Amino acid sequence: MSTSSAIIYLKAEQNVELQSPDVYVKDIGKLTCSDSHILAKVKAIKLLHFNKDGEKRQVISILKVIEEIARVCPGVNVENLGESDILVEYIDVNRHKGLGQWIKLAFVACVSFFGTAFTIMAFHNDIGINDVFVKVYEMVMGRPGDGYGILELSYCLGLAIGIIVFFNHIGGRRITKDPTPIEVEMRVYEQDVNKALIETADREGKTIDVS
Repeated sequence: MSTSSAIIYLKAEQNVELQSPDVYVKDIGKLTCSDSHILAKVKAIKLLHFNKDGEKRQVISILKVIEEIARVCPGVNVENLGESDILVEYIDVNRHKGLGQWIKLAFVACVSFFGTAFTIMAFHNDIGINDVFVKVYEMVMGRPGDGYGILELSYCLGLAIGIIVFFNHIGGRRITKDPTPIEVEMRVYEQDVNKALIETADREGKTIDVS
């Protein structure tokens, strides 16, 4: 197949995280072509190099990618089926090793545990859950309660079961294959952050684009 008749189908990702400072076309998304030689040549095109002390995040326009492909393989047609801008992040894994990482992990775990516990207690205190239990017990039994009983125990068990079902995890095991509401919100938040970073880079003129 001649180069002029070859078509490269590119599905660019919105966000790409790399552990290597060199960014190639193959890193920004998925590619396919009927000519394996042209495909291998395109995948090996270098787009960017992150300096050790420079920015670890860069936005690349798909037009710049197409321009580089056309420069290396003249006449090749590129069909982009993905994003128009790609946010590339260089992650130095060696930076995140050691005792500091474990300290951060322990800190986040403690904040999550005690913060959640405090929120639940503050909510129960705000609505006066003890008074509610006393009223319910008097309505059902016809006399005041004499301490904590089956009603409080059932509520505690129900609260724990509800949290487990909501987060869809027991330990490291998933209950169902459906994503949890937390996972859905995290994906939405991640997309919003990526879009904001891409738009900010474009406004500041930091996007790697065609001239």
